[in-house]
Amino acid sequence: MTPRPNPLRGEALLEIASTAHLLRPSFTALVAAEEELGPLFALVERAGAGQLRLSELAALFWHCLVHREGLTRDAVGDAVVAQGLAACAAPLRVLLGQILKGAA
Repeated sequence: MTPRPNPLRGEALLEIASTAHLLRPSFTALVAAEEELGPLFALVERAGAGQLRLSELAALFWHCLVHREGLTRDAVGDAVVAQGLAACAAPLRVLLGQILKGAA
């Protein structure tokens, strides 16, 4: 069953190994991402300038995954490469929008 993202929570879907996985930018997830990647505002600025690295994209997705059971971080990176940056731009946009705007 495909999970349904809640746009009011800034949720998005990412397909990993032919299965849709829910991404949720919770406080805990964003703190973990920030500890690894540095300040989130700088991450958003890099993304806006087209300077976001593939490793940063995969790390943000990894930390925002609601359920990681049976997944590896490499699987997330492989999913990003398999789908391409254009396809990954949609869930990235949702997550970055939630980081900037917060809950409505």
